Amino acid sequence: MNRRPGGVASADVLTFEYRGLGEAHQLSDYQETWDYQREVHAAVADGLRDDHAIYVEHSPVYTAGRRTDPADHPADGTPVIPVDRGGEITYHGPGQLVGYPILALADGVGVVDYVRALEGAVISLLAGYGIVSGRVAGRTGVWLEASGSRRERKICAIGVRVARRTTMHGFALNVQSSAERFGNIVPCGIHDADVTSIVEELPGAWDVAAVAHDLEPHLIAALAPIRARGDR
Repeated sequence: MNRRPGGVASADVLTFEYRGLGEAHQLSDYQETWDYQREVHAAVADGLRDDHAIYVEHSPVYTAGRRTDPADHPADGTPVIPVDRGGEITYHGPGQLVGYPILALADGVGVVDYVRALEGAVISLLAGYGIVSGRVAGRTGVWLEASGSRRERKICAIGVRVARRTTMHGFALNVQSSAERFGNIVPCGIHDADVTSIVEELPGAWDVAAVAHDLEPHLIAALAPIRARGDR
């Protein structure tokens, strides 16, 4: 894999961009990132650039997908940004790796196929760390089973949109704990489960950018069979 100047890496024709996750660490504003994501989406959909994954760590923000129930909004009146992805309300903020893979899907590949590929990449990454995770029937994202006094818990949320056969939005993998922020909402509208993070499951000096780099090969492998372009 060849790394390009400016924080962009090339792997076949799937590129990775670390916005604010380089040496000069900077949290990314959600609205600015969303605007940029739409620019990249248009270029990928038009065939003007390669498939491209954007990695960020957002400033604190709540976003609400199309199925959000107003009753699940923050209890303290914190503003919520409505977005055009699937899913319900969630939180983004420091300590969380947010990835926006923007890629053209192969013919016959549906939204669920894409979501399963993202889940598979994260499950594979966590397995490499020694964290056993998986899927839950009827729910998106990556989960850990209930154990002892702990309920079933989500470690990675996924909410996507496909327009012009090209993906946008993506996943949010909790690296550091944001329990107090998630406790302010009903995450993804789920009342009977909890939210967790890598550090809560496996204490250590976890770094968001390092986890992002570790995830690259898992994403490349998981997405290769469903991409319209590139070596498959």
